[in-house]
Amino acid sequence: MVELESLPELVDPVLVAAFEGWNDAGEAASGVISHLEATWEAVPIAELDPDDYYDFQVTRPIVEMTDGETRGITWPTTRVSWARLPDGKDVVLLHGIEPNMRWRSFCRELIGLMMELEIRNVVLLGALLADAPHTRPVPVTGAASEAGLARTLHLEPARYEGPTGILGVLQDACTKADLDTVSLWAAVPHYVAQPPSPKATLALLRRVEDVLDVAIPLGELPEEARAWENGVNELAEEDSEVAEYVRTLEEQKDATELPEASGDAIAREFERYLRRRDPG
Repeated sequence: MVELESLPELVDPVLVAAFEGWNDAGEAASGVISHLEATWEAVPIAELDPDDYYDFQVTRPIVEMTDGETRGITWPTTRVSWARLPDGKDVVLLHGIEPNMRWRSFCRELIGLMMELEIRNVVLLGALLADAPHTRPVPVTGAASEAGLARTLHLEPARYEGPTGILGVLQDACTKADLDTVSLWAAVPHYVAQPPSPKATLALLRRVEDVLDVAIPLGELPEEARAWENGVNELAEEDSEVAEYVRTLEEQKDATELPEASGDAIAREFERYLRRRDPG
């Protein structure tokens, strides 16, 4: 069962969620939630009972030192926190691990929590492995429960068909519950899939800015993204086959990039620039 801590009445709250595991290539999506929790000093308000959804032989609990001397156990579960932004907006952050079982019950419990908190808008974040060159902007595809919302956000439609993770199941449940839902997916280069992937996290974070219409402090993420790209460049230079493969991906990407898409990207960056200069 969800255990809710006391919190003030929320005003038009938005839920932003990500799950570790299959939906989280390079830990790019969960990295966004971690960044927002730290940046906005989010307060924990709830967590799900892990016994209901996790096989502990598959997703094992972790032993940690809590104060340098005392050993404690952290159980795999889904945790919920809340932050009130300087402009008065309320944001609920959900940081979970993809459950091992009872996915439909899991989603029903989360939908019940959203209803209790009177959440009507949901942003789901994911990351997948793709044939994307690390030297180009990270593609972010997405889907929205309402076509007009997708157009407003300039979402490149996701055309994936096949097996899905908990993010896809939760998105379906949110849509059926008449919640305005947006899912955003970053494409992580499959040849550098090991976490972290700060460039993909940064790309998702900027799209979250668009959806929430707020300026989010980026901290060290831009520098980390540049360092990540430079590091991959150095690795590619040491392997001629990898370097040639990256050049092929670059050519394919450049050949399919539409001028109007580039114009939309420039417009979005300018809007972000204005938002950062004048948060009001």
